[in-house]
Amino acid sequence: MTHPHPHPPFPFGPALLFCPADRPDRFEKAAERADAVILDLEDAVAADAKHAARLALVESRLDPRRVIVRVNPASSSEFADDLAALAATGYRTVMLAKCEGTADLVDLERYDVLVLCETARGVLAAGEVAALPNVAALMWGAEDLVASLGGSGSRRSDGSYREVARHARSHVLLAAAAHGIAAIDAVHLDIADADGLRAEAEDAAAVGFAATACIHPSQVAIVRAAYRPAPEQVEWAEAVLAEAVRQPGVFAFRGGMVDAPVLRQAEALVRRARAAS
Repeated sequence: MTHPHPHPPFPFGPALLFCPADRPDRFEKAAERADAVILDLEDAVAADAKHAARLALVESRLDPRRVIVRVNPASSSEFADDLAALAATGYRTVMLAKCEGTADLVDLERYDVLVLCETARGVLAAGEVAALPNVAALMWGAEDLVASLGGSGSRRSDGSYREVARHARSHVLLAAAAHGIAAIDAVHLDIADADGLRAEAEDAAAVGFAATACIHPSQVAIVRAAYRPAPEQVEWAEAVLAEAVRQPGVFAFRGGMVDAPVLRQAEALVRRARAAS
């Protein structure tokens, strides 16, 4: 079943790796390690290093098909200079930080945009933003969101997200799916917590996120493995889809009832397996 929305499929794999744009010595390695590298002009770069970061961006020669450039918020004083630097490159996929509505994308019409919904206003505007024709994906962010609420922590002492963060994650995922575009899950800041990252990435894949953003190269393999369906899942999905050709409509299969939603889930597993191969 195809979605009626005209957006193309998400062009990247599941592991997207942030790299500070003022560290050109890391660009090549980050691009090699991940499915796409996010060259970050925003939070990863100090104010006094922004100019050097833009120069490094312009001078870089990475494959544009595997590069995303995170620019500063449209309301910031840095935004115009970011766009000028971007225009001097071959990169055409942009991540817009702290987007708060459709007006923030006026100057990005010629780019494919991954929109970061990471403030209260941004999360609430996710549906309107997702409807724009050049928006390719929505991503959410927990820390900036909680800061925008006047809070001081997105997670409980056991590492789980607080309810408002879980709500924002679900809201952004639903908004993206409603408009036929991809959703990207937030970063896991505790680099040493491999088990926590694995659990979150497995959950993200299971509910329909297309990718998870990483902040360290060591997280890439964990995310890729989490998005790769187990062999028994792929075998079941292929078998039930083959059976559906022979038995149109609702049918019993290996002790369970199969209908259209189950077949769509099987199709999603096969797509994930192909993307990971």
